[in-house]
Order: sequence, then structure tokens, then C-alpha cells
Amino acid sequence: MSDTFFTASPHWTWWIIFYFFIGGMAGTAFMLASLMDWGSRQSSVVSRQQVMSHESRVARTAAPLVRYGYYLAFVGVCVSGFLLTIDLTRPLRFWHMLIENHTGQPMFKAWEPMSVGSWALVIFGLFSFLTTLSVLREDWPRLGLLRSAPVRFLRRPGPGVVLAILGTIAGLFIAGYTGVLLAVTNRPVWADSHLLGLLFLVSGTSSGASALVLLAVRRRVAEPSTVGWLVWFDCNVLRLELLVLIAFLISLGSVARVYLSWWGVLLLLGVVGLGIVLPLREEHRPHTPRQVARTASLVLLGGFLLRMVVLLSSEQIHVLGSGVTGP
Repeated sequence: MSDTFFTASPHWTWWIIFYFFIGGMAGTAFMLASLMDWGSRQSSVVSRQQVMSHESRVARTAAPLVRYGYYLAFVGVCVSGFLLTIDLTRPLRFWHMLIENHTGQPMFKAWEPMSVGSWALVIFGLFSFLTTLSVLREDWPRLGLLRSAPVRFLRRPGPGVVLAILGTIAGLFIAGYTGVLLAVTNRPVWADSHLLGLLFLVSGTSSGASALVLLAVRRRVAEPSTVGWLVWFDCNVLRLELLVLIAFLISLGSVARVYLSWWGVLLLLGVVGLGIVLPLREEHRPHTPRQVARTASLVLLGGFLLRMVVLLSSEQIHVLGSGVTGP
């Protein structure tokens, strides 16, 4: 173990584990929905020219799934904010993280990760709300508010692209920020690698893709070609996730010995085995919608277990003076 001084454990509860998982999934689901939305817009232009390639057919038929992706992002960021709030010692004072108590002025501390993360969550929530509002009319056509000029303006090409780009940046920041937040807490495992932010970002991307696959299959809102593209994308991200996970463990050095325990067993069997290797084995096999849904569920389980293992394995390490011991 490293003999560097570490602070005491923050004793985060399960609320934070769910926050890390749902926040990463919501941020990357927004990115994928934006990509499919852009493809859908482009295919509309191509169809006017009577050119219908395979790629444009995939994009054109992805419109219902685009809406579900934006819905998932908005609900996810709302749930993330709620989980982060109830984990506070005094939840009713959550607004103190954004507003100065005595002046009522916005409070932003660039040097404080919690302040940066809180504002990033608010900004991402704003963009996900606006994009959800822009597509909600297709599912709620009778709602008068959704036919108003400001809402129609959001769906125009210019504002739509701006929202997609800025929302994607904010969403990806949220997905990777959770790992960076751990790295600056000066705790064993968390502070011993610079790859934790990248690992959580890649894992969040695979979780976001799998969540959309699961929605597409369960709700039957996309053609097989669209689902096939998402599965292909997810498998490539899973390969990258496996490489980053291996690099993360190597970068820990001697601290990686903490995983010579049942935490390591859970990491190997749950995260790597069920969440990465098994879904990759199913990539080129014929499968039914039920099998696709089951594989996507395994990826989501692996993403959740990864965050659980990383957080709780460090929680089990005790600090004795300037030394670090196991549980």
C-alpha cells in the first residue's frame, strides 16, 4: 500500500453510487440522442434529393428513440440532483452550493470540485430540459404550450444544433467529472490514478448506449438497423472500457493489492465477466430482441458494479497516521 497521507473516508452512502451511475448514463444518453437527432435532420435533407442510403435510413427511423434519449437524459439529471441533495447533511440547504447565503448572489468556486459539479449539473439540466421540451410535442400533440412559438424555435436547425452541442459537452463533463471528483478526495485507490475520470466516462458511455438499446427493444421504437448500430457502438466502447480498466489497475501500482479480496472477485466476475466479456461474446451471434435486452441489462449491471467496487473498496481502507492499511 502507498504510505502517502490520506484523509478519512467521506463515508458516502449508496445515494452517491446511484448518482454516479445515473449521472454518467444520462450524460452519454444525451450525446447519443443528439447524434441520432443530427442524423435524422441530415436524412431529411437527403430524402428531399431522393437519395436514401443505408445510413440515412438508420438516422431517419431513429426519431422516436431520439425522444427517449432526451427523456432519459432529463429524468436522469433530475434524479441525480435529488440523490446528491438527500446525501447532504442538511438537504434543505442544497441551494447553498449555488447561491451565497448572505448576498443571494450566484456562488461559483472554480477550485472546489463540488461547486463545479453542482453548476455542471444545473447547466446540463437546463439543456436536457430544453431539448426535451423541443421534442415533447410529438408525444403530446394536444398540449397547447408545446405549440407555442418559443418551443417551435427550439426545434429549428440553428437552436437545435446549439443545444445539442452544448448539452453534449455538459453531459460528457458530468459523466467524467464523477471520476475526477473521487481523484481529488485524497483517498486510497481514488487518488492513486489519473485514469479514473476516463474510466467513468467510457463506462458511462457504454451504460448510456445500453440504456437506449433496452428502451428501443422494450418500447419497440426503433427498427433493427438502428438497434444494430447502437449495439455495434456499445461493443466498441466496451472494448475501450476493458483497456482503460486494465490501464487503471496497472496505474494503481502496489495499491491494486486492495483487489486481492472479494472486491477483486466482484470486479473480475461482475464488471469484467458479466458486464464486458459476456456482452462482447454475444456481438456476432444471432439474437432475439429478448437476448439483446438481456445483454444490455448486463452492461448496465457492470457499469453499476464498477462504481460500487471503486467507491466501497476505498471506504474499507483505514488510515493509521501516515500509513494505509486494509480492512
